[in-house]
Amino acid sequence: MTMKGFVCAPGPFGVLIGPNMLYVTALFVHLLCAAFWVGGMATMHFAVRPSAVATLDQPPQRLRMMAATLRRFFVGVDASVTLLFATGVAMILAGGGFRGLHWRIEAMMSIAIVMAAIYAYIRASVFRAMRRAVDENAWPAAAARLNTVRKLVTVNLVLGVVVFGVATIGRAG
Repeated sequence: MTMKGFVCAPGPFGVLIGPNMLYVTALFVHLLCAAFWVGGMATMHFAVRPSAVATLDQPPQRLRMMAATLRRFFVGVDASVTLLFATGVAMILAGGGFRGLHWRIEAMMSIAIVMAAIYAYIRASVFRAMRRAVDENAWPAAAARLNTVRKLVTVNLVLGVVVFGVATIGRAG
């Protein structure tokens, strides 16, 4: 049996083989990375941070915990952002290149560039300063940097939701 661009091998589930398999694999990785990044921001913003405030009485405890949590999360975001751009460009090239892209692809790419720039600023500047302040027990400075991270993550979370909206609702137009 064949489908456009696929060959389905016999078996209980079938096996997709063909040029579109690379596209489908890239799309799968792309969606996983987007879900990790945006979902992780939502989790940090709506669950982890409020829980730290509610359960850890002293600012040093909260700030150490948030620094450690963000450090671990950012490792995954580093990989996700890299893979998002790699798979996004791969899918664009597989679809015929940058010429004549649908408006929603251009919108997603533009918003992704803004989000990545905000993340790079958080990662390379604000978070680094926060960790340094935590290491030096400079709690007011660490709290101020964490608050900056929170505000920038809020912006990126909103932009990430917009990208999901463009990706899905934009298909209708």
